[in-house]
Amino acid sequence: MTREAVIGEGRTLGILGGGQLAQMLALAALPLGVRVVVLEPDAQAPARLCAEHLCAPYTDPAGLERLAACDAVTLEFENVPVEALDALRGRVPVRPGAALLSRSKHRAREKEALRAAGAQTAPFVVAQSEADLQGALEQVGGRGILKTSELGYDGKGQRRVNTPDELRAAWTELGGVPCVLEGLVSFTREVSLAVARSAAGQVAFGPLVENIHRDGILRTSVFPANVPEGTEAQARETARAVAEAWGLEGLLTLEFFQLPDGTLLVNEVAPRVHNSGHLTQDGGGVSQFEAQVRAVLGLPLSDFAPLHPCAMVNWVGVAPVNEQEGGAQPDWDAIDALEGTRVHLYHKAWRSGRKLGHVNLVGPDMKTLRARLDTLERLIP
Repeated sequence: MTREAVIGEGRTLGILGGGQLAQMLALAALPLGVRVVVLEPDAQAPARLCAEHLCAPYTDPAGLERLAACDAVTLEFENVPVEALDALRGRVPVRPGAALLSRSKHRAREKEALRAAGAQTAPFVVAQSEADLQGALEQVGGRGILKTSELGYDGKGQRRVNTPDELRAAWTELGGVPCVLEGLVSFTREVSLAVARSAAGQVAFGPLVENIHRDGILRTSVFPANVPEGTEAQARETARAVAEAWGLEGLLTLEFFQLPDGTLLVNEVAPRVHNSGHLTQDGGGVSQFEAQVRAVLGLPLSDFAPLHPCAMVNWVGVAPVNEQEGGAQPDWDAIDALEGTRVHLYHKAWRSGRKLGHVNLVGPDMKTLRARLDTLERLIP
């Protein structure tokens, strides 16, 4: 008698990229019986510790041949070379697919596609050339942020501008490449929510998380978010509309600005697991990483919100006093002794401004969580 397969037993998932997100995807896949193969040129890629590591360029024919033999391929970053996607097309399901990636990796296309799906965004103007800057600031309300249409992340590739002269200077500083000028909006908080969708159309939602940034990089995330009634329903409605309009197969994270009247504006979209969802690893429910693995492989989906109040604090490399000292370290002994903490290190070499790890924190109630979080934030530079 043959034994029925257990969940994902015997399946193999390919990942384009081998950083910390791929590492955590692989760690979530293994308990489901799923083996992971990553294609990543960095010999010290974090995912090498828990997955088969193909140390080669993303366009390497042999590496792509190995990925094509997997049951499905997903990604940990948006800017996958088009040549790699072309080489895999028709040979293995790539989820999310090339059409969705084409939108999410390009800010102008992304914002236009969000509005087409019914989502609200801040006012914006697409600047393909310097001539498009004429009158652009007035169109978005007089103040804005100029962002490159491609590449920039974690505060990179963008400049805040308040005058036409600052706008022209920012355009030059960013290299005169196609950009999007976004109007500055007055918001009360930043929140995010992930949605997973299978090829069969099954949809599941992650938690609504409240986020705080420092120097353009996410610092702290907290669940549940302190938001007005109806906010989560509004976020889910938007996420579902975008997922279905874009034909999502995999996981998509939406970052929102919440205005004083409660309206949610989509600020950014990531077609993958997201830093703000890391707290799902230790909140007692299904993690965002397992949700992406399940969605990509067509395994059963369920909502993946934590079961307990939880938070996450990023550890980002802080510039040293001098190069011999290296970056400031968190107080690991005190963190380890703080009740409710779980440390997640990325096994990456220190570099100023680089995400090196995060600490998740769980509490029995919000009052306890907030008190512990105040302590934890003092322990991480």
